[in-house]
Formats: sequence, structure tokens, C-alpha cells
Amino acid sequence: MDRVEVNGVEADGADLRLLARTSYAHFTSMQVRGGAVRGLDLHVERLDESARELFGRGLDAERVRSCLRHAVAGGPDAVSVRITVFARRMDAVSRGEAVEPEIAVAVGAPAEAETGPLRLRSVEYERDVPHVKHAGTFGLVHQRRQAALAGYDDALFTDRRGRISEASVWNVCFYDGDRVVWPEAAVLPGITMRLLRRGLEAKGVPCERREIRLGDLTPALSAFLTNSISPALPVASVDGMDLTVDPAATNLLLDCYETNPWQPV
Repeated sequence: MDRVEVNGVEADGADLRLLARTSYAHFTSMQVRGGAVRGLDLHVERLDESARELFGRGLDAERVRSCLRHAVAGGPDAVSVRITVFARRMDAVSRGEAVEPEIAVAVGAPAEAETGPLRLRSVEYERDVPHVKHAGTFGLVHQRRQAALAGYDDALFTDRRGRISEASVWNVCFYDGDRVVWPEAAVLPGITMRLLRRGLEAKGVPCERREIRLGDLTPALSAFLTNSISPALPVASVDGMDLTVDPAATNLLLDCYETNPWQPV
């Protein structure tokens, strides 16, 4: 990262050391273009809700936006941003006390979307507290690495009931030529997933959540991975079974995503 600020002030050595050893934290990542973010309202909402759950106190929306504005002010037109929420008083957190959250904003070079398509290997894996985008990412990286060592591009997770849930750093959806289906399972409600669902509704594309298992997959289906960098990344195959890679379906999802306006920070 090129720059890190904590509560609107450039991070010093003590701040950076604390952030380096903090594992009890949550974050959100976004692409900023021209001082604006797609789905900024959802990012701010996510940070507030997660802060209430992890630290017992929420985050004022204007405080978050002010820290973000200050960090990107005077910088390049296009940047990547990660906002991490943490606490200095971990002893109080461990005792169950409510503590005031701290806001760290890291600004770096913009990320370019992957083009894919990717080959996925399925694995049974469930994240701790899956609805929170938290700093406990060891398992995600480990499963992604294991997939790479086995000759795949990434990992697709299933839960203990055999339901497809999500991927390492992605939500996943499926398209049968008529409707988009999101897995019914415990997953992170990703910002890009939520923006896609807004766009699908706006364009009148049928969309639903239902349980999907590996045995439900057929070559006629298309699958897509979604995150803030790549809103609709096609999946070439799962466990060696080819899926349909349809540029028209990819463009449909991208068009739906792009109906969401850029919101000034």
C-alpha cells in the first residue's frame, strides 16, 4: 500500500505495528475512481454493522466518509482502498466491553479486473462468522493455494451439508440462460453481489437464492465469481467438469452491475 491513515492522520510506526499484529478486525475493499465508489452506501453500512457486532459500537457514516475523503484527497484519480476497523483496547474487547472502533484507510494502486475464465476445485470449507468480512483470512488463502498446487485456479467452497456457498475471495452465482441463482448458504453478503442483485432487479432479470450442490451442476450452466475488482468473472469448470462460458451472459451481468451509479466519497 502507498499510504495508510488512522482516524484521518498518517499512520506512525506504532499504528503500523498494531495493524500488523491485529487479527480481530473487519474491513471492506473498494475501487475508487475520480473520487467516487460504486456502492459506497453499502460499504459504509457494512462497516457500521460489523463494528456493532465486533466492538459493541457502530460507526457514524460521516466519520467513515471523512476518513476516506482525507486519505484519497490529492492522490491519483484511480486507486484501491481498504478500510480496516480495529480496536486498540483488545483487553476490553476480550472482556466483552464496548470499545470505540478505530478506522485505518490504506490506499494503493488500482486493481485491474481479471478476465478468466477460471478453473475451480471444490472443497468443504466454512469460514468463521461468514457474514462478516473479517481479518481472519488464513483459511481462504490456504484453500486457494491448495487448489493452485492441485492444478486449479481457485477454490469453490461447500458447507458441511454439501451446499455450494462461496469461493476464496468471491461470491459465486449461476446462470441457466433465464435466471441468476445465488447459493442458499452461509456466505459473506458481498458488496458486488448486492450491487449485481440491484442491477438484475432494475433490468428485470429473474434472480433467486436456492440450495445448489455439486451434483446440480451441468455443462449447460454458466457460473460467475464476483468481487469489487472483477464483478463478473466466468468460471470455466468445477472439478474438471466444463461449464458454459457465454460472453453474452458475462456482458449481461456487467451491464447490470454498471447500472449502479458512482457515489462521491
